Amino acid sequence: MSGDPLPKYDDFMRPTLQALRELGGSASIEEIGDRVAAAMSLTQEQLDLTYPTSGALIAADRMSWARSRMKPAGLVESAGRGVWVLTDLGRQAADWPSQQVKQASVDAYKALSAAKKAAAASDPAVSLPADDLAPPEADDWSDLLLAKLKTIDPSAFERLCQRLLRESGFVKVEVTGKSGDGGIDGAGVLRVNLISFQVLFQCKRYAGSVASGTVRDFRGAMQGRADKGLIITTGSFTAEARKEATRDGAPAIDLIDGTALCDLLKDLGLGVSVRQVVREEITIDHAFLDAV
Repeated sequence: MSGDPLPKYDDFMRPTLQALRELGGSASIEEIGDRVAAAMSLTQEQLDLTYPTSGALIAADRMSWARSRMKPAGLVESAGRGVWVLTDLGRQAADWPSQQVKQASVDAYKALSAAKKAAAASDPAVSLPADDLAPPEADDWSDLLLAKLKTIDPSAFERLCQRLLRESGFVKVEVTGKSGDGGIDGAGVLRVNLISFQVLFQCKRYAGSVASGTVRDFRGAMQGRADKGLIITTGSFTAEARKEATRDGAPAIDLIDGTALCDLLKDLGLGVSVRQVVREEITIDHAFLDAV
């Protein structure tokens, strides 16, 4: 295939609306991505393509752009925690021609940009992006964070995951650091009221998608040794990997992909600080991540 092997971000708009409608009007980023990828017949090779500099997944990034660009047009809304909601107008727009959805989004975004310029002209404290059509900063910070996480020492990434689990309620969290143990990087105990669960975890710094084989191998290694498993990655998981993680009759394995990892680090203030200005401003704490 010559040129860019992926659809442009605005080509993902109408399929996103249709996916949300099929999923009942609301869905997680993960659910939307799976449904859109299937509807557009994207191959795993296409889904694994990454930007050379940041290592972020291109398809996931363009899907994110599509959602963000449709928000000013009132077609979708963000419910927080990685969940998006289809509006009444968006439900109608799912049946519009693709070009009409694109144009409505462009017009609304330009109107929003013009309003911000007018506000900046009357109030110098209002800041504007250099480019009216620059990608949303909410996407930028997570891309920068994931790129940073891929540069720190592997043992530092394991310690960061250890800290994340401790601050999320785990106790007795240990990093084994052993090789040849079926991908098991550590263990911890999760206490929920009066019940405790032994959990084994794996930390994968990864640019592409974690396949189902990795989940199966990890489950085999944890068999008889823990109640649950947890895989944390800077990348993503294939649809087959997620199905394997929740396969009937097998021990459950929870999956945390790069997007969820960024949100957790942000919520816990680990290597990420948030300062409320006109809008949310997020800073990556490189010193913290280097010293983990």
